[in-house]
Amino acid sequence: MQKSIRTLVLAAFLLALCLVLPFFTGQIPQIGSMLLPMHLPVLLCGLLCGWQYGAAVGFVAPLLRYVLFGMPPIYPVGIAMAFELATYGLVIGLLYSRSRWKCIVALYRSLLIAMVVGRIVWGVAEVVLLGLGGKAFTWELFLSGALLTAVPGIILQLVFIPTLMIALDRTGLVRFSKKTAADAA
Repeated sequence: MQKSIRTLVLAAFLLALCLVLPFFTGQIPQIGSMLLPMHLPVLLCGLLCGWQYGAAVGFVAPLLRYVLFGMPPIYPVGIAMAFELATYGLVIGLLYSRSRWKCIVALYRSLLIAMVVGRIVWGVAEVVLLGLGGKAFTWELFLSGALLTAVPGIILQLVFIPTLMIALDRTGLVRFSKKTAADAA
């Protein structure tokens, strides 16, 4: 009971971070699309709270942020982001929880797969949503949105998430296995 309450409170905190962190990008969409501030708490939620919470927080965050602050625009950006972020939380939480060892290799593996699958889901969502509106979502738009403009955010995720998880391991809040990288491969 106490663990589920702790998990629920942590998930709510991470959802609140999803709402607040975009303010640090100065509400400038170009900076937000480069740093991806809502992605970090969702990825952490999947890792720390589990895939169910990660998926729920990921799906709700952009929609709730639109209702409260009018950003991101709900169509097609907010809806596509809801599916993308839900996928991030679900995939990273599911893969990491099912990893044989909870080590840095398993963390990076889960993180990279979640980032790729989330971007694919975002692309599919954009194709469907823009197709419903009679517009095309081209391969160039996908590459631009999923990779080129997102490089700073991708680097931030690849550095910040493992660093924070290692710090949490040192405080005892998260436990990494003491297996080597070769054992995890």
